[in-house]
Amino acid sequence: MPIHRLLLSSAAVIALTLSVPAIAQQPTSAPRNSAAQQQVSKPDMEFMKKAAIGGMAEVELGKLAQQNGQSQQVKDFGSRMVQDHSQAGDQLKSIAQQKGVQLPDQLDGEHRAMRDRLAKLHGDQFDRAYMRLMTSDHDKDVKEFRKEAQTSKDPDLKRFARDTLNTIEQHDQLAHNVDRQLTSTGSSRAPR
Repeated sequence: MPIHRLLLSSAAVIALTLSVPAIAQQPTSAPRNSAAQQQVSKPDMEFMKKAAIGGMAEVELGKLAQQNGQSQQVKDFGSRMVQDHSQAGDQLKSIAQQKGVQLPDQLDGEHRAMRDRLAKLHGDQFDRAYMRLMTSDHDKDVKEFRKEAQTSKDPDLKRFARDTLNTIEQHDQLAHNVDRQLTSTGSSRAPR
């Protein structure tokens, strides 16, 4: 065998021998993702998933309010839900992606049933049912986001919960105000 072929095949063997351990040490994407998921505690992960589904529901119900609502206040409230919860959802998706957490991309059965029930209502009936739902839902959300802001082990989630809590408290107050006004007028029709 000529010397240049011997040197070339020796070099190839040496290169292959040196590259195999380096390739073996390369992490695959699956372990990296599960390592990232392990960094997120189970309560934090549950909060993320619940917040994602709740946010999607707020957006869908807000769109329904704009279509099926009678009162301008209800339509405006629905519009704000779409805007604010879409923005919060995008922030949460970004955090989840950084941490390798897969968030749900559609509503669960409970929220689908809620949406389907409201979709059958129009006008005054829709306004009252929607605002009752929004007051009770935001009351719960305030508690959940406050708890996450205080107890989360993850600094990014803690910050997200704290920052979003302020907006949800505003939604809660606004929902109660609109609901009271609908109840006090005995109708959701706007005054003429």
